[in-house]
Amino acid sequence: MGNFDLLKVKGVSRRDFMKLIAATTAALGLPELIVPQAANAVEKALNKPPVMWLEGMDCTGCTESALATLNPSPAELILDMLSIRYHETVMAGSGHKAEEAYQDTLKEKFILVVEGSTPGTAKDDSFCMIGGRPFRKILIEAAQKAQAIIAIGSCACEGAGIPGACESGAIGVAELLRNEGIKTPVINLPCCPVKPATLIGTILYYLTYQKVPPLDSQGRPVVFYGSLLHDNCPRRGHFENGDFLTDWNDPIQKEYCLILKGCKGPKTYTDCAQVWWNDNANYCINAGSPCSGCSEKDFYAGFSPLYAKQEMFKLPGIGQVDADTVGVVIGGAAAVGLGVHLIATAASGRLSKKDHKEDM
Repeated sequence: MGNFDLLKVKGVSRRDFMKLIAATTAALGLPELIVPQAANAVEKALNKPPVMWLEGMDCTGCTESALATLNPSPAELILDMLSIRYHETVMAGSGHKAEEAYQDTLKEKFILVVEGSTPGTAKDDSFCMIGGRPFRKILIEAAQKAQAIIAIGSCACEGAGIPGACESGAIGVAELLRNEGIKTPVINLPCCPVKPATLIGTILYYLTYQKVPPLDSQGRPVVFYGSLLHDNCPRRGHFENGDFLTDWNDPIQKEYCLILKGCKGPKTYTDCAQVWWNDNANYCINAGSPCSGCSEKDFYAGFSPLYAKQEMFKLPGIGQVDADTVGVVIGGAAAVGLGVHLIATAASGRLSKKDHKEDM
């Protein structure tokens, strides 16, 4: 059966189908010239496993991050690469039509994307209601029927993020499903918000191989969260030399290590230093901001205030070091030979901007 034959079975004529595509592309703010291309993409997507995207206690930041990507464009993301059947923010329908789309998707084999945290118990349900129903119950219902679940953003992973730092009873998707005895596999994609390349790559990996990618102890794909940010930081050379920023207004310190200004790089696993945000335009440390550790389960509550130095760090070859004396310790270690490896690493140029861009 061809792609469009699937629509004919449901009583949708070619004419009605094209009208629907035209209306949809207009609602998305896309030009009229894209209608034929969009129609072809949707027809192909009919044979793809559908994606259901639920939003709980969130700021819609992960949705905004995904739609802001240029490569692929929002049109390619929604109409071609992914077959998103239900998404409260993006979908044109609302009310009963939206609920109908949700119920229809439940009858198929679908991938569930969850943005935002969820109330952990019934007594906290009032913190998040969708269409008059507790989000917690909606999530449990969808999770029981999904092929796989992708929790995106810090809020959905491990109960982290802003909701998790408040007295809302917020927990992560995986924790809720463990409490409910639901065995559907969960892939955690933290960061605040999720990086579009990480989300798209994970979904396409699952669609291609029909299995969950290798995960770390926090349920994160190793390919995206397998390396310590500190190891690839472009300011690593200044860290090794004991050059730590203490005055934001001193131009000499502009590129200095930000560890005394709250950088969580030494305890954060992410590929942000290799794959930059906004289509490789920039990322936190390169923009002059310390890493907030948003890919870790301790974010936000455990890492706040974000610009306050962390008291202790575990440094390679040295062990636990107090943030106030890190410069002295590094200098002393180099003097007695413990810093030889660090100095050799800096001298090799491995952490230069040129090498950074080539690794992407």
